[in-house]
Amino acid sequence: MEPNQESGTERRTGVATYVVEAIVATCIVIMGAVVIQGSWALGSGWTTDGPGSGYFPFYIGIVLCISGIGTLYQALFGKSRNTEVFVDGEQLKRVLSVFLPALVYVLAVQFVGLYVASAFYIALFMIILGKFSPIKSVITSLIVVVLFFCMFEVWFKVPLFKGQFDPLSFLGY
Repeated sequence: MEPNQESGTERRTGVATYVVEAIVATCIVIMGAVVIQGSWALGSGWTTDGPGSGYFPFYIGIVLCISGIGTLYQALFGKSRNTEVFVDGEQLKRVLSVFLPALVYVLAVQFVGLYVASAFYIALFMIILGKFSPIKSVITSLIVVVLFFCMFEVWFKVPLFKGQFDPLSFLGY
């Protein structure tokens, strides 16, 4: 980054806010169109016994499309278009340092289940982002997961997802 000569602060570089607003608005329009198409296939009209199963979703899709188009218009052609940087590199790194592990956690849950994935997720977050000692992190994550296991599986009798490989099957739950 280059220092700004006028104020002596660093100049933020990145994508302008109005571009991000336009992308999100386009996604909302697409989502609304998908809802409209799906509800049309279900039957979005009025039947002899009342509204069809796609009646209300159809109108929600219409509202989504109208809202998205309005936001897209404001983002691209509005008088008060926001040209400030949406996120700079440092902010993006901080967001990704939380988002990417969360994404890996969600994928890991599919294979090893909530309990095992949560134990690793908590421990790694404490070690990497929290700068806690590995021993303290592993003990804390195990205590949390064991408490949740007892609460859901044993006391409430509500089984949580164990994953495709079910590594805790030896416990009989």
